[in-house]
Amino acid sequence: LATRHQSEESALKDRLGHLIEDSDRLKTGIQEIEHSLLALPAGEDLSAEIQLARQQVEAKRNELSEARVNHDSFIWQRDARRQRLDQIEREQAAWALRSGNVESHISDLLTRRRKIRAELDLLSNRPGEIVVERRKLNHLVAAAEQERTQAAKALLDCEDIMAGRDREIHTVQQNLSEAREQQVRLETNLQQYQAQEVQLKQRIQDEFDCQPRLLRALAQIEEQQELPEPEQVRHRLERLKAERERLGAVNLRAEAELTDIQAQLDSSIREREELDAAIKALRRAISDLNREGRSRILTAFDAVNEHFKHLFTTLFGGGEAYLELTESDDPLAAGLEIMASPPGKKMQNLGLLSGGEQALTALSLIFAVFKTNPSPICVLDEVDAPLDDANVGRFCDLLDKMVENTSTRFLVATHNAVTMSRMSRLFGVTMAERGVSQLVSVDLESAERMRDRVENFSQFSHPARV
Repeated sequence: LATRHQSEESALKDRLGHLIEDSDRLKTGIQEIEHSLLALPAGEDLSAEIQLARQQVEAKRNELSEARVNHDSFIWQRDARRQRLDQIEREQAAWALRSGNVESHISDLLTRRRKIRAELDLLSNRPGEIVVERRKLNHLVAAAEQERTQAAKALLDCEDIMAGRDREIHTVQQNLSEAREQQVRLETNLQQYQAQEVQLKQRIQDEFDCQPRLLRALAQIEEQQELPEPEQVRHRLERLKAERERLGAVNLRAEAELTDIQAQLDSSIREREELDAAIKALRRAISDLNREGRSRILTAFDAVNEHFKHLFTTLFGGGEAYLELTESDDPLAAGLEIMASPPGKKMQNLGLLSGGEQALTALSLIFAVFKTNPSPICVLDEVDAPLDDANVGRFCDLLDKMVENTSTRFLVATHNAVTMSRMSRLFGVTMAERGVSQLVSVDLESAERMRDRVENFSQFSHPARV
């Protein structure tokens, strides 16, 4: 195809060259004719020849134009075919590469099939090994559960010890705080004494006009003689000042006020001691309550978890589920996680289950709580709405067992016909008259007993004929 196009292109080029040469030759002849016409005299014969020559030139020009159009068309077709050939070569290379990849992939698949068959042969005995390993793991889980219980008890003992250490630390901190307060008071007193020393030196200078070391000589006290008591000197000085300045009114209630202030101070000290003792007692009580709360929470959690496992297996007809404390090792601050594995599914969080599975799991947890701590009445509002008929039947069977094994009475609000047919008594609201609602109740157990009596009476009144 490409060779044919190239040959056609060569032919067209040759024809185009000849046409161009003819055109040039015609142009040259036309020019010569025009010069000859200009030289010749005008005549009718010459006009006819000129007209004929012009028609021939016009025909040649038309042929030249058609040849150029054909040439351009062949050039465009040639380029298009070349592009198509390039595209075909690229597609051929791509298909060749893809064919190689497919062959490689087929080889890999065959290799994987051989490996998988070998693994299947190896795993043919794996179920029995899994059963043995599961039994071993169950034993290990039981041992781990015992170790966890022992660790919990040890944790409670350690918490008691830690509470005692906390109380000791609190006492040491309180003593340290008092020592720091005493240090601050002493430093404050030292600063006050230093300020008083400066004031006394200034006062001595102002009142006696001498240095402090000269006061002994001024008071006529020998160097070896002991100084009188400061309190006596102070009292004497105050008395002398009082006599000198003839002080006026004296506060006669000073001793009584001192006694009142001392009594208030003693009362405040006693109240502070009582508050400290009350704080210590309150902290001990809080620690005891936390310890008792942790113990009770762990006990209730274990009981609810066991009931939950059993009820989940009963409702789902298999599977496995358990409760797990998360986010903290302290039961008082931990969260609760529900892990469930319905039959045929892996163990996962409750939020990843379907709506019906979530509803059955929640019912298992509710009934587990009721079995752990029964109450007189339990109200279930539309709990069977997301369940299908098969799961509704399981729910009703579990409800019957709960009624038999516990003293709880269940009140179920539902629109499901299967659930209503399994109840012992029905309550409903009807509107016998427009705008007037009326409560209607039906005792299904009494109705069934009455139906049985009617059937027995009918059989007795109409015996079968032989």
